Amino acid sequence: MEDFLNLTLNGISTGAIYAALGLALVIIYRATRVVNFAQPALALISTYLAYSVNKATGSYWLGFATALIAGTLMGAATERLLIRPLRNRNELSSIIVTLGLLLVLQAIAGMIWSNEPTSFPYAFDFRGRFSANDLFVVLAVLVTAGGILLLFKKTSLGLKMRAAAFRPEVARMLGVRVGLMLTVGWAMAAAVGSLAGLLATPPFIFPNVLDGVFVYALTAAVLGGLENPLGTIIGGFVLGIGLSYVSGYLGPELVTMAALAILVIVLAVRPSGLFGRATARQV
Repeated sequence: MEDFLNLTLNGISTGAIYAALGLALVIIYRATRVVNFAQPALALISTYLAYSVNKATGSYWLGFATALIAGTLMGAATERLLIRPLRNRNELSSIIVTLGLLLVLQAIAGMIWSNEPTSFPYAFDFRGRFSANDLFVVLAVLVTAGGILLLFKKTSLGLKMRAAAFRPEVARMLGVRVGLMLTVGWAMAAAVGSLAGLLATPPFIFPNVLDGVFVYALTAAVLGGLENPLGTIIGGFVLGIGLSYVSGYLGPELVTMAALAILVIVLAVRPSGLFGRATARQV
């Protein structure tokens, strides 16, 4: 029973991280209909900047703020400089660009900060069954998710972002600055991704540290529905707890295989996700 409780609490903590990075993917997908495979690299660079600030000043929270600001700026720059010129091309072009950006940024991180694992601190004490740091991770993700949901559902900015994504021509006729809304969506998603990077990286940071987390985050996003922020949050927690059970009872070597199996099954059975809306196929 104690093992079950420990695995459940660990799954809640890791699931929150998957939910955060998955939420970043959903925000961009809702805004531009693009799956941003460069998201872990943007989070990686912002986390490395937090590491540098922390090392220079000794302040974790100054590095934390630096990462969020840097992530926001990088997300906006990515949309403006790389994604916007491809707006009139097919979605595959944007996916290829984000994959290329992933490789480039990871290589740059290795050249600047080295490829060796480097110690990266936790925000709070990480010792204990459900530590202060675990509680911080869960609360940070829930507060962020709540803010995103309120933004999309209750504010004019959220309405404009949704209109720019789904009906850009109509939105322009109504005076919405579609280009600005797309940039805001990418900036917001990159900030959330930076938060996920800060939460997922400890105790060590290295150029490929977020690759596995991205696979699980993508699985959580597909599980919940790529257009459903709330479903993605639920999917992240469910996936985190489920993979924690797999690791504890079947062995950690089966965790990645289990995540990929879930991804394949969901795509085969319900491509819109468990909480997404199924769309009719045109023939």
